[in-house]
Amino acid sequence: MNRIGIDLGGTKIEGVVLDDENIVINRQRMDTQKQKGYNFILDSIFSMIHELSSATKGESKIGIGINGTFVKETGTITHTSTDCLIGKSLKNDLEKKLKQKISLENDANCFAMAEAILGSGKNYNSVFGVIMGTGVGAGIVIDGKLFAGKAGLAGEWGHHSIDPNGKKCYCGNVGCVDTFISGPSLENRWYELTNEHTSLKSILKDTSNIHFKKWKSEFLEKFSIGLSNAINIIDPDVIIIGGGLSNIGFLYDEGKKEVHKKIVGHNTDTPILQNQLGDSSGVIGAALLN
Repeated sequence: MNRIGIDLGGTKIEGVVLDDENIVINRQRMDTQKQKGYNFILDSIFSMIHELSSATKGESKIGIGINGTFVKETGTITHTSTDCLIGKSLKNDLEKKLKQKISLENDANCFAMAEAILGSGKNYNSVFGVIMGTGVGAGIVIDGKLFAGKAGLAGEWGHHSIDPNGKKCYCGNVGCVDTFISGPSLENRWYELTNEHTSLKSILKDTSNIHFKKWKSEFLEKFSIGLSNAINIIDPDVIIIGGGLSNIGFLYDEGKKEVHKKIVGHNTDTPILQNQLGDSSGVIGAALLN
């Protein structure tokens, strides 16, 4: 049976069909156009699934990935950058239109699934798949199966507090990992040091700036505290980094070294690897949910 994956993001909706050997045999992409509202997005996903299904034989299992959180029992979306989805039960509404069951997960869990099955984690039993971009999150895959936890919160290392006196996070907590090492947080810290609004890409290019050493040192310190805490709790076979910050080279040498310094007993050499599937990880992971 083929599997359809849909990655619902704030700017684009992408869909793929995987065959029995997990090879992509069809792909669709369109703008989300969230300004047109919930019903438009619902109809867009339905139409995309219909088009993807028309190119396959027989029934297909369907998985949806979203950049947000939802109530596991009801499927009601509680947080996402696509505001018109909040308070809506996307899963239930799609199931009614499609007349079949679907799976729904957040994008970090989809990323972890894709990398664990087909990417950098395919030779490891337990995978902690980390997203570092506009936000910070992660998914846990054990023996090829997603471990989401009782309430779907497993892997939310971005929202454990590493500084009780830190800034308030959008989740309501204070001093979350996300408030220190997400892309926007790193740019905000640069502004505090320099009084200059600078993109993360430009910051990383201007390593001769007198403030760069301090900025980088703080970044690595918070990165290593957050990730070593996750290792101490989960002890995965491998950590795989995805998202826009995954292209920062020093995370895999200097960052890894700082993480390992903080692991209990200092006797764990957990690999920290860059993802292999890139932007396709979310949509492929959604298909692999079934």
